[in-house]
Amino acid sequence: MLDMSLDFEQLQNNAGRASQLLKSLSHPDRLMLLCQLVDGEACVSELEQATGITQPSLSQQLGILRDKGLVATRREGRQIYYRIDSDDALAVMQVLYERFCQPNAHG
Repeated sequence: MLDMSLDFEQLQNNAGRASQLLKSLSHPDRLMLLCQLVDGEACVSELEQATGITQPSLSQQLGILRDKGLVATRREGRQIYYRIDSDDALAVMQVLYERFCQPNAHG
């Protein structure tokens, strides 16, 4: 049954927002980084160790996620910590985490 409560303009706007989110998520390195952040924040060195993504690619992908508003940072001394800062991205990543990021994920 179609939900007729959304008008065409709103539906189009929502589809555009969803498309932009999916484009931002559509890089393997960004997905690996976000999988590591589903359960909470992590510092750059922890992300590098967990994902195997090395500099400068790590910084580039984290920068893209930050520019897109998907992650936020906090500094503690010399360490920079990242966390998911988008409710939409977190909701999508929780599903992807269950399906693809866990050790017993479907393969």
